[in-house]
Amino acid sequence: MSENKYRENKRRADSVAGNEANFVTIQDMMACRDRRSDIQSRLLQEYGHPIISFCMNIPGPVKTNALIRRAFDEGCSEIRKAISEAGWPVSSPTEIHEKTGDELILSVDAAAADIKKRMSLIEETHPLGRLFDIDVLDTNGEKLSRPRYRTCFICSRQAQDCARSRRHTAQELFESIMKMLNTYYQSVGLRKNRPDR
Repeated sequence: MSENKYRENKRRADSVAGNEANFVTIQDMMACRDRRSDIQSRLLQEYGHPIISFCMNIPGPVKTNALIRRAFDEGCSEIRKAISEAGWPVSSPTEIHEKTGDELILSVDAAAADIKKRMSLIEETHPLGRLFDIDVLDTNGEKLSRPRYRTCFICSRQAQDCARSRRHTAQELFESIMKMLNTYYQSVGLRKNRPDR
């Protein structure tokens, strides 16, 4: 995507996200991927265990804001809960909060396939799981594939097909994501405020 297209997407995303929006460039995202790869490689070399690498699945030039960060924190809690329930030792958990997005990277002493199974369950069953991008790398640094393709945020088609064909604009995707988050947290608030019967 050209810088001009990115800037146009930023202008539109700002109208949705307000002052919380942080516009990122292609160069920012390339640097982010390099940093993530360096951390993953260091953990593999130091501990020799599989890696969980978690971030939010947010298309377009705006990768985080207060609402997205709230969802990220909830995803982290779900991951840590699953790890604790399984009794897996964890090493060097690293959280990153930059305009390029929120990330959690950690080394887990367990079989990569078992980790992937539990992480996929979170993605598939949590109400915000579609926004969770939980990658699992084996001890060779290879990413394990998901058992099923993910569906598009907007339509029922395969997400990869929509991305390749650019069937939806970044603005449409961002608006759909923000609507999903607002609807979820409004429902959570209603449940918390509901009197016991």
